[in-house]
Amino acid sequence: MEEFKVKQLKSLFYIDLAHLVKESKEEGFRFLERLVNDYEDGTNKFNKPGESLYGLFNKEGVLIAIGGLNIDPFSNEEKVGRLRRFYVSKDYRRNGLGKHLLNQIIYDAKNYYKVLVLHTDTEQGDSFYISFGFSKGNLYPNSTHYLNLLNIV
Repeated sequence: MEEFKVKQLKSLFYIDLAHLVKESKEEGFRFLERLVNDYEDGTNKFNKPGESLYGLFNKEGVLIAIGGLNIDPFSNEEKVGRLRRFYVSKDYRRNGLGKHLLNQIIYDAKNYYKVLVLHTDTEQGDSFYISFGFSKGNLYPNSTHYLNLLNIV
């Protein structure tokens, strides 16, 4: 794992993620394209207290996975964070790298939030998040899964 490094991304303007956007669109996902558009127009820069955008880079410094942490915009409850724009390049899946990235996001989320929510509409996503301890349910608006961070050591 030491050849892979999770970094907090301070600005998307200096990161090459065109290859991930292209790959995700080919798989039928538009959320990385939305990530770039929202970042560029200022809609979501992951820069409020408790928010961050993370990248996972290989030893050559190429971005191979990305994921963000936002204050949940759909919840009226305090201390609810939302996992957003989580994507791992298909060449790097099923070898623990997604877990490596998600571990860092959860670790940081515990400092700000009581609950972490997300929305996924794929079977693979559902299985991945459940294996991580997320519960499936619609307790939170526009969410399919949630994780009580108070129970995480």
